[in-house]
Amino acid sequence: MKKVFLGILFLVVSYAHAQSEPGYGIKAGLNYGGTGDISDSAENAYQDPSSDIGYHVGVFGRTGEKLYFRPELVYTKLNSTYEDDNFSMQKLDMPLLVGLEVIGPLNVFAGPAFQYILDTEYDGITLGDVKNDFTVGLNIGAGLALGKLGIDLRYERGFGDNEAEFLDNNGIITSGDRIDTRPDQLILSFSLNL
Repeated sequence: MKKVFLGILFLVVSYAHAQSEPGYGIKAGLNYGGTGDISDSAENAYQDPSSDIGYHVGVFGRTGEKLYFRPELVYTKLNSTYEDDNFSMQKLDMPLLVGLEVIGPLNVFAGPAFQYILDTEYDGITLGDVKNDFTVGLNIGAGLALGKLGIDLRYERGFGDNEAEFLDNNGIITSGDRIDTRPDQLILSFSLNL
């Protein structure tokens, strides 16, 4: 029994080595996001889990083996709830991750994520220009490498507030109405080395 276990462990480790080699690939997955106060996001997730789901697709590269660098370029469509209304955002993300293979197929990683906001919509209400189209956040997470396939779960958080103001029908900013567009999300990704 011990030999069978060791044999299976050896196969998993050697099979996982294929995704741990330098190269490039494609990735896609689901995002579970919120904006503003994380306690509001948690309450919204509890009340309607499907309302804050978005998706992402992109490409990645990897250099290094045990300690590695993994830049990514990802299109993200993020949906979230803000004060009981739906908020959606489309953006380009560029995480620059540094990772470490911990044991076998398990790896951990972290790094900055540069974001460029392409578009925002708040339940049909017009939003003024987002304060900063370009923002910086942080990605931190863990993953499994299973041959050419990979799966990871990460948390992303913006480093600062990024506000947009509501506009009335004439394009004039209304007093005191703002929405915080900074990202706060859990990201589940599937990747394939090419």
